[in-house]
Amino acid sequence: METKNAWTKYSATDKKKIFQFAEKYRKFISDCKTERECIEESVKIAEKKGYVNLEKIKSENKKLKPGDKVYAVNMKKSILLFNIGTQPIEEGLNILGAHVDSPRIDIKQNPVYEDKDLVLFDTHYYGGIKKYQWVARQMALRGVVVLKNGKVLNINIGDNPGDPVFCITDILVHLAEKQLKKNGEHVVEGEDLDMLAGSMPAATTAKEKELVKKNVLSILKKKYGFEEEDFVSAELEMVPAGEARDCGFDESMIMGYGHDDRVCSYPSLIALTESGRLKKTGVCILVDKEEIGSVGATGMTSRFFENTVAEVMERTGQYSELKLRRALASSKMLSSDVSSAYDPNYPGFFELKNTAYLGHGVVFNKFTGVRGKSGSNDASAEYIGELRSIMDKNKVSYQTAELGKVDIGGGGTIAYILATYGMNVIDSGVAVLNMHAPMEVISKVDLYEALNCYKAFLVNA
Repeated sequence: METKNAWTKYSATDKKKIFQFAEKYRKFISDCKTERECIEESVKIAEKKGYVNLEKIKSENKKLKPGDKVYAVNMKKSILLFNIGTQPIEEGLNILGAHVDSPRIDIKQNPVYEDKDLVLFDTHYYGGIKKYQWVARQMALRGVVVLKNGKVLNINIGDNPGDPVFCITDILVHLAEKQLKKNGEHVVEGEDLDMLAGSMPAATTAKEKELVKKNVLSILKKKYGFEEEDFVSAELEMVPAGEARDCGFDESMIMGYGHDDRVCSYPSLIALTESGRLKKTGVCILVDKEEIGSVGATGMTSRFFENTVAEVMERTGQYSELKLRRALASSKMLSSDVSSAYDPNYPGFFELKNTAYLGHGVVFNKFTGVRGKSGSNDASAEYIGELRSIMDKNKVSYQTAELGKVDIGGGGTIAYILATYGMNVIDSGVAVLNMHAPMEVISKVDLYEALNCYKAFLVNA
């Protein structure tokens, strides 16, 4: 069964709408390169649409009723949004879920060192990356530094006009004979991904050592307001510098950092915040730590989701432990994460009947996992049948896929975590070229089909 290119069904006027939505998304991923930045911007978007912080509702001891819209933030790195429906929550939620973290290079807690008049910052990469892709390119430094007095400094160096940029150096090809014979995993080692930070010594007549380091630390203090010891309580991420850009002569694609998984997070957020009155309560989950197993207090395996659903049910006068369990088991979810797009440069890695194609619409993955479906969520045939009906009735272009050939690889998402409640969950999302590379590519029409898919799901599931 072949799928059609989704562009072909749109008129010139409709294509303008696609490009307009894509431009908003392009700006979002250009401005939001860390999970904190994504959540902060999500709050701004939600509040403009009338969403209220759940903490405010609780502090004022207010009740929630159908039509009310609330959100809850967890440690500034994940967010839940609710559009309260007319049906009892016990009958289930319609959930859109995605993640806002992306592969990157993190700065260590004791990073600064000088070596032969060069200052570098020690790093530790985050998520699954091909390490050699991250060297010899312009990088920005973004994140937060928290001082001992509790003051939080927001750091964004490398993406503002006039900013310096940073890089991870690579050995010149003239000396790389041994390097180029290495297995790809070891062409660049993890401990070699250090950030070049400075080369000019401090001006002094004293006979001191490490004058370049002294100068760099002086700049950090004077210009950015923190000292070397403050790295201990910092979360600084080195990410590709520069904006996401339109890609191709026809400008039909976007090339940028962090499509995985903000290309699903953003339309999920917009779909819920633009939804009207719903029968079933609509939920949008945007979480952290998916790239390293959804662990920790801000990952999907935390109790943040479950606890917040309980709080919302309490505020609607519907809470009991049994009703909470019924609500979770009766829910339906689109676990939205990216899928690998067919790449003509590497045809041997894909099984052509069961792969995603750029421009052919939103992607449904019945199962994920690796090889023999290990670690997989596997959606039921009945649930897929229901979704097919919804997509067709709403004229949403969709395709089904697997992540490459059976024995080549695979991957996982947050889907299996929500499935433990007994709810219906399926992986859905947008096809991506260059997944996990510093610069990924998506189709604008796939982004738009994802938005339409999520809107249709919230109303009809």
